[in-house]
Amino acid sequence: MPKSSAPANVEAPAWPKLNHGERETLREVLIHGPLPRAEIARRLGVSRASLTRITRNLLDHGLIIEGATEQRAWTGRPSELFDIAPEARHFFGVKLTGDAIFAAVVDLGAHEVATAEEALESRDVADVVARIAEIFTGFSEQFDDIVAGGVCVAGDLTQDRQLVVDSPFLGWKDVPLAEILTSELGIPMATENDVRALTATEHWFGAGAGCPSLALITVGAGIGLGLVIDDRLVAGFHGRAGRLDHLKIDGAGPFCPEGHRGCASVYLTNEWIVRSLQGAAADYPEAVAHARHGHPAALQAFRDAGTALGVLIATVANGIDPQKIILTGDGLPVWELAEPEIRAAIDGVLSAGSEPLELDVQPFQFNEWARAAAVLGIRTVLRF
Repeated sequence: MPKSSAPANVEAPAWPKLNHGERETLREVLIHGPLPRAEIARRLGVSRASLTRITRNLLDHGLIIEGATEQRAWTGRPSELFDIAPEARHFFGVKLTGDAIFAAVVDLGAHEVATAEEALESRDVADVVARIAEIFTGFSEQFDDIVAGGVCVAGDLTQDRQLVVDSPFLGWKDVPLAEILTSELGIPMATENDVRALTATEHWFGAGAGCPSLALITVGAGIGLGLVIDDRLVAGFHGRAGRLDHLKIDGAGPFCPEGHRGCASVYLTNEWIVRSLQGAAADYPEAVAHARHGHPAALQAFRDAGTALGVLIATVANGIDPQKIILTGDGLPVWELAEPEIRAAIDGVLSAGSEPLELDVQPFQFNEWARAAAVLGIRTVLRF
């Protein structure tokens, strides 16, 4: 992993204090760049003179660079482009599961430059914080310009991204994790629900970049739904937006642990796919292998999961009308094994006269969660 180029005796650069216009400009270049000055001014509704002052300050802080040019068709003159200086600062991210810590460092362009993974030996808050601090210290020896970070977990968090209200996999309730880590690490730290963090990352740096309306569905250990409406990440009044894991699929289906009969969670999650095989598979990868080899019960389990997923996708499309729906997660083999059932269920539930559904299936690696947590650090310093 590369080290920061700053000399050891020079104080590492902090995140500068930016005004609203500077933050908005930096965001535009992050998401849509490289961009010419005139295009940025048009997007933000500011004068060329105002934008010149803004970009001069961002250049002075080393956050953007100017260099490449493009030919403007309507003037015939070249226009200089502004782009992110990705190595200007770095950001730290952690994804916590019930049994592991996944960590990453990203640059200002959200490119992953370092990762770490280790078992979570204890779920005690103090122990987890200590392990995160040790990982951060190791990264800091290689990157002396980490200026902010984030931690994402499955569960409920407050809208201000400060309090972990309830995280079942960790057994935590009302833990002020952001405050604790900010004090421990000495940089601004935020916490977020993992699916919302991943949705925000796709909205700025991934398949949803530039989409003002976006839905992200994750399938795997659980079912997650993240929403962007009018360019804003949706958390909900209680921080619980996107709960469709108990959407009813079949009124005659099995009961989930919460007492819902035939809901999406008893068909679509990895655990319930394995359960439906009644001992024929020890875990999800084995269930997938059985289905790929034509095992009848495994194929049926994935077909049922596909139907549930199709109903879920169409329900989201009907209710939110997003520009794009992204599908991802470690349960993606359901798409491979049951695409006909997914599409049939979508067609059966999607409202008549709906626009063609833009569905983007994105390959998934588990360290994407840690990258999303680090992007939370970028969003924090930009106040999004």
